[in-house]
Amino acid sequence: MAMDEIKKTLLEKIADLHDVPAGAYNIRSNGGLEGRNTTANIDIVTKDKRPGIDIYIKPGTKNESVHIPVIISQTGLTDLVYNDFYVGEGADVTIIAGCGIHNGGDEKSQHDGIHSFHIGKNAKVKYIEKHYGEGDGKGENVMNPTTVVDIDENGYMEMETVQLKGINSTDRVTNAVLRAGAKFIVKEKLMTHGRQFAKTNFCVDLNGNDSSTNVISRSVAKDDSRQVFLAKINGNARCTGHSECDAIIMDNANISAIPEITANNLDAQLIHEAAIGKIAGEQIIKLMTLGLTEAEAEAQIVNGFLK
Repeated sequence: MAMDEIKKTLLEKIADLHDVPAGAYNIRSNGGLEGRNTTANIDIVTKDKRPGIDIYIKPGTKNESVHIPVIISQTGLTDLVYNDFYVGEGADVTIIAGCGIHNGGDEKSQHDGIHSFHIGKNAKVKYIEKHYGEGDGKGENVMNPTTVVDIDENGYMEMETVQLKGINSTDRVTNAVLRAGAKFIVKEKLMTHGRQFAKTNFCVDLNGNDSSTNVISRSVAKDDSRQVFLAKINGNARCTGHSECDAIIMDNANISAIPEITANNLDAQLIHEAAIGKIAGEQIIKLMTLGLTEAEAEAQIVNGFLK
């Protein structure tokens, strides 16, 4: 699998890959297949009727990973994929996705990915998704990821989603349904600058007894950028749910946090928290006394906040 330097850089940014990954992988480049590998326990199959792949993980699979990054280096390309993950009972795997765009032209480049997870009983998934954009052209980088999660009894999914640079517009949707004893953890990190716009919309249905979710978002909005965070948790059984949005606002940015919790069962315990504020002046002054400039102090605080 030979790739140019732009593609290699994008893979490093979104998937920490410096070479061909070990284990199962499917690398999509400019709307086509760049490379694929399967293992005895993980199979990857191209869909017949629409773009995308089906990933089948056998029951009991342990300590294996799947890389499915998407890279775009053509200006004016709109890419759409439907990826379905079927995680067998008792499996324990890590899935690394993400998309990187290098737009060196004047046309919009866009990737929309619809990822559906079917997680079996007692299965455990860690899902990492990073988004990154770059390029010296005037064209916009647009990403609209949709994640659909269905977790069976006592299943577990931890979702880590990161977008820190170069995406002009994004509409991020996550819908999850949990059965008895299932658990869904979300950790979002997001930064916008310039005139960028980012919308995040989480909806979790806690349908089974003893199901639980924890949705945590940390974001920074700079310059004239805008962010909207929506988190909806429906407690439909004996369950626990928590959503939290912490945001730093800078310059002329705008941030809206709209949490919603609905208890449809007497034993549903739901909490939401939201906080938006600027960087405290004393924090900057303290770092400047250590020899940092004001800009360096701000960058240090932001980096620490998003870790």
